[in-house]
Amino acid sequence: MSEPKTLRLNDQFRWPEGRRVAIIFNIAFEAWSKGQAPGIGPMGNVLKPGFFDTNAHSWASFGANRGIQRLLDFADQRGVKTSVMVNGVLGEIAPHAVKAIQARGHEIVNHSWGMDVIPVYLDEAEEVANIEKNHRLLTEVSGVEPRGWISPRGTGSLISARLLANRGYLHHGDCNDDDRPYIQEFDGHPIVCIPLTMDVNDLPTSIRYGNAPRHMLETFEDTLHAMTEREHVPLMLDVTAHTHVFGRPSGAWVFDEIMARVQARGDVWVCTRQEMAQYVLEQVKLRPEWVQFPPH
Repeated sequence: MSEPKTLRLNDQFRWPEGRRVAIIFNIAFEAWSKGQAPGIGPMGNVLKPGFFDTNAHSWASFGANRGIQRLLDFADQRGVKTSVMVNGVLGEIAPHAVKAIQARGHEIVNHSWGMDVIPVYLDEAEEVANIEKNHRLLTEVSGVEPRGWISPRGTGSLISARLLANRGYLHHGDCNDDDRPYIQEFDGHPIVCIPLTMDVNDLPTSIRYGNAPRHMLETFEDTLHAMTEREHVPLMLDVTAHTHVFGRPSGAWVFDEIMARVQARGDVWVCTRQEMAQYVLEQVKLRPEWVQFPPH
């Protein structure tokens, strides 16, 4: 198996209309396989091994019942198109919600069957079957084939990018090694690697580190200020809300407020992950001088 050809973007690269910074609003719409519960939840005391965590399961189920609708409502009111990571199992347990994502003009990103199905644990045949199963169900339910992929916890296998590129996927987010997208090509099949930046993400902010929701707003403001005032290179920034975390009123207002503040600016490009991937592929063809040689 040959090494992929990698093309990174140099410092002269720019987003549409000469902008340096691009912002993606992500919604993580997540669920677990039948009989599985998330390993984290709102309770600090961990259950004894071998017992099903009904509390964590119920907490996570909020996303399908209420959270997805609340976050999409805020995005629609702002006229912002989001990239929504969707587990395949949701096509079975909440098909109405999955269908609504596409009907409302948002991007559906394939997010494995469930949050417990992590590609790094699978062999090649199992990983291919997982991609195909989710792809087929999400397409049947939404009416549109997903073009992008992000693994649970962003942890693909060593061959995930190759499998996705060969399957015809346009982009994936299982990478953290850049602050701008780049292209990998496997046997003539290109795929855009779009880092899933974690700086402005409700799960680590509130669940891992225990900060109040407002902290994410402050982190966003500080990060965007650093990007626009202290940097001179092209950059991208993700703003990510999970439907079972900031899909609740206590956190959804932060997601909405960040959208409002971004819309008040004219110096950043707001896009979906698919739009970013398409733009990068087009510009690399049109502007080869924007490609970094030799690639790192």
